[in-house]
Amino acid sequence: MDNPANRRSNIYDLSRDELIDLVKEQGFAGYRADQIWQWLYQHKVDDYDKTSNLPSDLLEWLQSKTTPGVMEIVETLQSTDGETKKFALRLPDGQIVEAVLMRYEGVRRTACISTQAGCAIGCVFCATGQMGFARNLTPGEIVEQALIIARMLEAQNERLSNIVLMGMGEPFHNYDNTLAAIRRFIDPEGLNIGQRHITVSTVGLVPGIRRFAEEGLQVRLAISLHAATDEERSALIPINKRYPLNDLIDAVRQYIEQTGRRVTFEWTLIEHKNDTPDQAHALGKLLHGLMCHINVIPLNPTNQYSGSPSSRERIDAFTGILESYRLPTTVRVRRGIDVNAGCGQLSAAINKEKN
Repeated sequence: MDNPANRRSNIYDLSRDELIDLVKEQGFAGYRADQIWQWLYQHKVDDYDKTSNLPSDLLEWLQSKTTPGVMEIVETLQSTDGETKKFALRLPDGQIVEAVLMRYEGVRRTACISTQAGCAIGCVFCATGQMGFARNLTPGEIVEQALIIARMLEAQNERLSNIVLMGMGEPFHNYDNTLAAIRRFIDPEGLNIGQRHITVSTVGLVPGIRRFAEEGLQVRLAISLHAATDEERSALIPINKRYPLNDLIDAVRQYIEQTGRRVTFEWTLIEHKNDTPDQAHALGKLLHGLMCHINVIPLNPTNQYSGSPSSRERIDAFTGILESYRLPTTVRVRRGIDVNAGCGQLSAAINKEKN
């Protein structure tokens, strides 16, 4: 059984400044930390033995006290079209989280990664919400998911170009660790992902949105909306009772005013539930005049929710109404349906099998 006392610390949990301080504390020159950082983030080594310019005593210390990653890939599923690959990753305490690689036409290669093991929000149609909350991921555990995918891509002469924090968990419930990971992603000496190629998705935690507006980042913000009236939204997303739509939209307006950035609203279309003309008109009135974009995507069904994805006819009718309000709308293709690519579906299946 895993004993926390015997674990080596995950080196990816350290910021660059923290790594420099730690290396100096051990009596090594500060530039050695820069070398370690380059091996970790630019060369993306997963084994200290793959480094070539570190002195033996530093290497010995690193190997005895730290580890370049703690995640074990326990299952990999690939969609039949080859465009989506899903990974179940086991943490040292036995928790399972998920990461997904999505290939798009051209050079866009996107990693969808998790910020929590489980989720406390409880959205009724979400497999992660159905499993409940286990714990927050550390900055290193968030970063490591992207590195695992980046290594796989580079082995195929491809490059990780985009990151979306839309996997398991609510990023703003794990705000500090999520922001620490984002700064690692955008660091030119880190993963060097362009800020506008990173998206954070929140279910609408108002304090997190207001705080995020103050960060001075160009990272994209997406909000999982799914309903345009408080009654309907609270039935799908219970936390709406705490942060109702008026408060949420006020926070979004503040974010847009402070950052000058467009917000994306995510809308999972559930047949005869939130794809009705009434909901479309309510959404049009709610968002009219906001600098925003709407992504609609048919529901990914889960075993514990009886809803069904909307038909093509209902999708067209819904988006047609939004267009009458001059709201830019995109219908997203459901990716990886055949590999349980919906958030939490694979880990739920593994936990069920284990139990």
